[in-house]
Amino acid sequence: MNFHKIKSHAKINLSLNVLGKLKSKMHKIESLVSFLNLSDEILIKKINNRNHKVKFVGKFSRKIPENNTITNLLYLLDDKKKLKNQKYLIKVKKNIPQKSGLGGGSMNAASVLKYFLKKQKIKLNTKDILQIISKIGSDVILGMNQKNSIIYRNRKLKIIKKNLNLFTLLVKPSYGCSTKDIYKGIKKFSSSNLKNIKKSNLNTKFIIKLNNDLEKSAFKKYPNLKKLKIFMEKIENILFVRMTGSGSTIIGYFNSKKAAVNAAKLLMKNYKNYWCNLSKTI
Repeated sequence: MNFHKIKSHAKINLSLNVLGKLKSKMHKIESLVSFLNLSDEILIKKINNRNHKVKFVGKFSRKIPENNTITNLLYLLDDKKKLKNQKYLIKVKKNIPQKSGLGGGSMNAASVLKYFLKKQKIKLNTKDILQIISKIGSDVILGMNQKNSIIYRNRKLKIIKKNLNLFTLLVKPSYGCSTKDIYKGIKKFSSSNLKNIKKSNLNTKFIIKLNNDLEKSAFKKYPNLKKLKIFMEKIENILFVRMTGSGSTIIGYFNSKKAAVNAAKLLMKNYKNYWCNLSKTI
């Protein structure tokens, strides 16, 4: 049997506001999310085997634990007897760095689950889907659509069907950020600013005014990230610069590919050991 190919796109937080804490001590967040043409490549096929096989290859495949988002998904589906004892070989080419704020692992799990649902390998109602993905990671719900969306404090999603046509320059140091540590550093909560957003007012002018509340905490723990952002903000023709998720990727946004390419040349000259990637919103 041939492999089925799927793409697992990187997610970016165009804004992220921390609104408070839940009783579970998890933080209430509200975020405007989009996706990039940067993606991990996943191959899936049925196998005659007693166990599933999950393999990671590529530049960013090192140190991915045996218990990862995909194996967790398979375990949960097997536990509910949804795969009917059928086993799968899943190969993932990792093009998205780990601990980057780009949601690589969460999007991998979401992409595999979407494949199973689309190809009718499994049947799940909405309640089952939400229950399963909540056990894997809080970002997995975003990958079930991979469209511009707002995630509200109650974990409800609002999809906004609009291509923002933004060119991006992703820059990441060799280290990642600990999500747990970054959230620990949050001392003040902000208020909601995405309540009345519509397709008509979702534009660059509006997005520039937004922010990522996690930057302050991340920059305190990793001062070089702040220096990187300041450096990028001085680049010619850049619209705005923002950290995605809890870091450590800092993203510069542009109206044209040419401006992004020129910025990348400058970055690679000054930050030789950093990962730089040119992408575009989808």
